[in-house]
Order: sequence, then structure tokens, then C-alpha cells
Amino acid sequence: MNTHKKRHILRNIIIGIIVILLFVLFFVGNYLTNYAIARSGDGGNRQVFQDENINPEHKKEIPVSKGENKNINPIDAFAKKVNITSNDNLKLEGSYYEKQKSHNWAIVIHGYRGDHNGMSSYIKAYYNKGFQVLSPDLRASGKSEGDYIGMGWLDKDDILLWTDWILKKDKDAKIAIHGVSMGAATTMMVSGENTPDAVKVFVEDCGYTSVWDIFSSELKLRFNLPEFPIMYAANIISGFKAGYNFKTASALKQVKKCKKPMLFIHGDKDDFVPFYMLDELYQAKSGNNKKKIIAKGAGHAEAISTMGYKYWDEVFSFIDKYMDIN
Repeated sequence: MNTHKKRHILRNIIIGIIVILLFVLFFVGNYLTNYAIARSGDGGNRQVFQDENINPEHKKEIPVSKGENKNINPIDAFAKKVNITSNDNLKLEGSYYEKQKSHNWAIVIHGYRGDHNGMSSYIKAYYNKGFQVLSPDLRASGKSEGDYIGMGWLDKDDILLWTDWILKKDKDAKIAIHGVSMGAATTMMVSGENTPDAVKVFVEDCGYTSVWDIFSSELKLRFNLPEFPIMYAANIISGFKAGYNFKTASALKQVKKCKKPMLFIHGDKDDFVPFYMLDELYQAKSGNNKKKIIAKGAGHAEAISTMGYKYWDEVFSFIDKYMDIN
């Protein structure tokens, strides 16, 4: 066999190997994208740390104060279903809890693969404190339309539309935005936008620095796989399928642009959104209108459980500096 033919065969082998590798990479990247952000994906099926020493009473609805009316349950009694249409023509549904004659509003935002029903403790606390409360189902969650979860990046634009909805109902509204997990990332991503003057304060509870960072962390923890080249393939596929880039979708970059007050909360035993992200986010926020709370012994989204009444004492103490909630 002459040298030219050997080179031709070698070239074809190399090309074949490259094609196979690209096919495998596409398959894995596509699987990861669907697993993580497709509405029907399994990305929410993961056991996270839960402190066995949590007071069982704290796992129930956490009241805002020891003297609250425990018969009030806005989830069951006062919810009204409301709708808006997103900029990309999705019908988004929210649950609205009306408090007559109050201009204080809270937008309460749920986490990854959840819906507003998982935010009942937060809704109840704000409602009993005198707030009108809006708790939307984020896109591709609950009753809202959508094929792909926005991970906060697409949702930030939807939350801005919800603030417009509030202002059409109440031109004197003063709004607090409070999110947990992916809802916290949404809150931080919104904070870097040009929000209406009516938006007074942000509360983020266990949010991540960026979509890239949280997915890279989970790729290692769940599958023991490196971010290169898999995350890069998934990132490209997400751009085509979901319309956003994992690296661009950065809460950290948005927080750097935030000028309004923000309260940061995170459990020090969180193994879903790594605890170290708290300091990165807190340091990124400029100004003195910020505060950091570490929930000792709390796993992911467990600050409300481990802290009990103190959680709401801290939250309302902070936001009361910037809006009249009495």
C-alpha cells in the first residue's frame, strides 16, 4: 500500500472519529439541556441536604408573628387567578391575594421546577403583614405556558411585565420582590434591569451566581462529569431551543448593576446552590443598602424552617427601612 493511500485511509479514520465524537457530544448536550430545562425534564429529581435537627413545628406554615390570625390562609381563601402575555407570546398565570386599601405589594417567586403553591408560607407572611401579594407561576412551570424553564434569565422580563400589571391596578404601589432558589436568581436578575420606581427592595434567598455555575456544579455532583466539553455543547443547544445562553444568564453580573436595597439569605449547609455563592453575590452588590443573613444548619431553601420567626423579623426589619409596612 503506497503512502498516499495510507494517508487517505488515516484521514478518513480521523474524520470518522471526529464525526462520532461530535455526534456523541451533541447527544449528551441535548440530553443535558432537556434534563435541566425542558418542562418534561428530570432535573428536579435530586436529594438535597436536610437538617434532621430542624424543629418539626418549623416544617409547617411559618407565621409572620406570634400574634397572627392563624385562621387566615390566602392560598385557600383569597387567591384570584390572573394572567399576562409574555413578550414571546406565552400565557403566564399568577395567583393574586388582594388586601383592600394597601399600597404595599410583594411579588413572591418560586424555585426550580416549582410553582406558586410551594410559596404558601411566604405568601401568608406578606399577606398577614398587610401586603397585597402576587405569586406568579414562572414560564414552563405550574399553569404558565412554555416548553423551557427560564432559570431566571427569561423570567426577569416576565417579572417586569408583572410589575406593570401591578401598577395598572395601583399607581401608588410600593413593591418588594422576594424569591427563593431559582426565584432568588430571578429576583437578582431583575434587580439589574431598569425597574420602575415603585420597586423598592429585593430579597433573595439561596440564589445562584449564574446558570452556567449552577449547572456546572450539578454536572459534577450528579454525574461526576467535567464542564468541558459537555456544558459548552449544552450551552449551544440551549441557545437554539430555549433562546438563552447559560453564561449570559448571570445573577452576579446583574447584581453588580443593582442600586436598590437587597437582602441576601443563604443556608450554610446548602448543597444544591453552593454556600460560597452567597459571598460572591453579596460582594458584587455595591452600596450600603444591603444585608447578609446566614441561616446556620440550613440546607437548600430551609432558612425559613431553621430560623422560624426570626426569618420574618429579619426580612421585615430590612424592608421596613425602604417601604412603610405598618
